[in-house]
Amino acid sequence: MGSFGGEIPTPNIDALTKNGLAFTQFYNNARCSPSRASLLTGTYPHQAGLGHLESVHVPGSKGLHSKLSDRVVTLAEVLKSAGYFTAMAGKWHLGISRGVGPWQRGFDRSLTSPSGELYYRDQPQPLAKSVYIDGERVPAGSPRVGQGYWYSSDMFVDWQTKFIGEAREQRKPFFLYMPFVGAHFPLMAPPEDVAKFKGRYMQGWEAVRRDRFERQKQLGIIAADAELPAALPGSYDWNKLSAEEKDRFDTMMAVYAAVVHRVDRAIGTLVDRLRQSGELDNTLILLMNDNGGTAESGPDGRLKGDGLPGSAQSVVWTGMNWATLQNAPFQYYKHHTYEGGIATPLIAHWPRGIAAKARGTLVREPGHLIDVMPTLVEIAGATYPKAFNGHAILPMEGRSMVPAFRGEALTRGKPIFWEHEGNRAVRDGKWKLVAGFQKPWQLFDMTADRTEMHDLAAKEPGRVREMAGQWDAWAARSFVDAWSEAYDPHLKGKQRRIWGGADVPQLPQALIGK
Repeated sequence: MGSFGGEIPTPNIDALTKNGLAFTQFYNNARCSPSRASLLTGTYPHQAGLGHLESVHVPGSKGLHSKLSDRVVTLAEVLKSAGYFTAMAGKWHLGISRGVGPWQRGFDRSLTSPSGELYYRDQPQPLAKSVYIDGERVPAGSPRVGQGYWYSSDMFVDWQTKFIGEAREQRKPFFLYMPFVGAHFPLMAPPEDVAKFKGRYMQGWEAVRRDRFERQKQLGIIAADAELPAALPGSYDWNKLSAEEKDRFDTMMAVYAAVVHRVDRAIGTLVDRLRQSGELDNTLILLMNDNGGTAESGPDGRLKGDGLPGSAQSVVWTGMNWATLQNAPFQYYKHHTYEGGIATPLIAHWPRGIAAKARGTLVREPGHLIDVMPTLVEIAGATYPKAFNGHAILPMEGRSMVPAFRGEALTRGKPIFWEHEGNRAVRDGKWKLVAGFQKPWQLFDMTADRTEMHDLAAKEPGRVREMAGQWDAWAARSFVDAWSEAYDPHLKGKQRRIWGGADVPQLPQALIGK
């Protein structure tokens, strides 16, 4: 996002940031399904049954249950009870293969893809060949899904526009959940959009990353004295690549940039339609990501297929080197609980609900996806239930962000916790305790060292013990099972290294800039 220092043009997102709030220390859960589970339920992912993907089902486990649990409620269920029209268009990935779709969890209307692969109507990937419309499986190429040769970011906006019209006809306020597929892999964007970015990344990942880092400091996203970590071992030196290799990597990143640019354009279309209908001023828009950039596909990435790069017949994964850029200024990737895996921008836009003095400002207090439920419950005047459909419901874990909308400081009474694939972390005020799978705890002062360069564990053993004890207690009450690589065969041996898993060394202390 340009408003967070990125070089990819995102004018519509930037406009939302300029007239809203930007949260600079907001967090997700390092992976798509666990993040979506927390976003929709206000609980930690294991509590919701999705400590991993829906493909990882451990018999007898409450936390690795592969679908949304009955012990949580969704935003759609809570807001529907408060009189809202509820709808979604986009990626679900919370248990369709296990019999749990949005039409069963409070959404009045839904158009959903069972995976994150859907860009075009004629892709070869099996999970992109169909969608679900209100629970009915429909071929992706059906005219019921979209007219002409659609691109999914635009198609999702068209469906949301339709849903807004239905809410208007019923004279109901609306809650829309819009999880875009972009920029999920395999990356796809119209070749004419890819062409706009071809050649822009011939400087290489190190140079573009430095430029992003400097813009982030200028914008106040990170501290002026922040340190930029070196790339992790296994990364390539751009200057040692051949001209052919540089062109290949530039093409990959051009596709990625085109995907992001098209998401921004789709958001702009939806905002314009809300403005034209007079509904924009009293609509709260929240925009965030579900995980950091991914090292999946390793340092080489993937660029193959029979069609032009970005077309339905192509396969593009940007890989580890470009993920280091995508996560700037942080290190590590999706799957991990270091900042590169879990940090996300959060943008909040609500002309009627955000105080004039707060617009265009940065919120620096830590926040998490679990905070969305209490925020929307407060704004909507809804009631969060203790029981729902005959099941006892776990309490919300987060706190409301509404004070920030008034320009007030946010306070947090308890730490934030993470676990994914044995990677774990605790954030308590300025302190963050973090460790990789089967690795010792590291401690960082996030006020002085947001990029996690200086491990203070040896200097603060008492604090490490205290925070580790907090994590243990949280894990015990939140259905966090001890992780085993046997649960996900993709994470064994070489594949774990390719995905940036446990075999990646501990954080290096070298710097490549200040």
